[in-house]
Amino acid sequence: MSILSAENITAYYKLLDSDVKAVEDVTFNLKTGEILGIAGESGCGKSTLAATLSTVILPPLKLIGGRLITEDGKNIFELKEITLRRKIRGKYLALIPQSAMNALNPTKKIKDLVIDAIKAHYPKMPKEEILKISMKQFAELGLPPRVLESYPFELSGGMKQRSVIAISSILNPKVLVADEPTAALDVSTQRTVLNLLVSLKDKGIVQSIIFVTHDIAVLRQIADRIMLMYAGMIVEVNDTEDVVFKPLHPYTQGLISTVIVPEPDIKEKVLTGIPGAPPNLKNPPPGCRFHPRCKFVMPKCEKEVPPLFSKNRGIVRCWLYA
Repeated sequence: MSILSAENITAYYKLLDSDVKAVEDVTFNLKTGEILGIAGESGCGKSTLAATLSTVILPPLKLIGGRLITEDGKNIFELKEITLRRKIRGKYLALIPQSAMNALNPTKKIKDLVIDAIKAHYPKMPKEEILKISMKQFAELGLPPRVLESYPFELSGGMKQRSVIAISSILNPKVLVADEPTAALDVSTQRTVLNLLVSLKDKGIVQSIIFVTHDIAVLRQIADRIMLMYAGMIVEVNDTEDVVFKPLHPYTQGLISTVIVPEPDIKEKVLTGIPGAPPNLKNPPPGCRFHPRCKFVMPKCEKEVPPLFSKNRGIVRCWLYA
């Protein structure tokens, strides 16, 4: 069963002289109880998609088209702003923004940030009850009581990141969108954050997670499925192990070839890269957006955008599978 369905979502950055086509025709389903990873190079549209899915669509970003459907069939993009604030943001969908640990107000204690978050939805709830809820939730996530009484500058980077995750999930949202939650963290702290996100799902605090990152090695540790994006479009979606060991799209194959996979035959693997650079999304190339960098390019690739084809339990946007 799908807890969230995206249908043909398109979002552009509206500039004075042109549009940046950051997200184009994105369609996917998020299953109940699933962790879906979204991966791709910098500038491929991952963070823009995360913002759009969480309805944090601020100028110059503009939703051009598409639908975002809840499990009961409502299109989130058609709801009024007051409904989004009270029933969707923080309750059905919650966002851990990129560079989240630097987004905390340094003049407020963590408990005051939690109070603000809950008061936005339940303005009449007493502070004492909010603090009681907060202490219980923070304790479940392995955060000591002193964190609530601390200012952000008194916490380490990892502790700040964990606090942001706790605040984002304080209202038990059904879907948590995590945008690069392990960026700028050391390997040990990354592991702690990953364990925290998994525990959110295992304890029923959240039901499903969308995890955005450029690091496929991180996604292999946590994601059930991985969705690859290139130049604003989906190019492949499949189970994590199939993406790692049986990548379909030439772009996915190129990304995997740059990752060290800790398997017995690792010494036989030669690390390579993808030639060229991602296109300028003000004026993306016609046809398949990856064709200028693809070693399998055909005349058709230069003219027609390939649809998503079903292949090996997944989907792939490539004319090789027509």
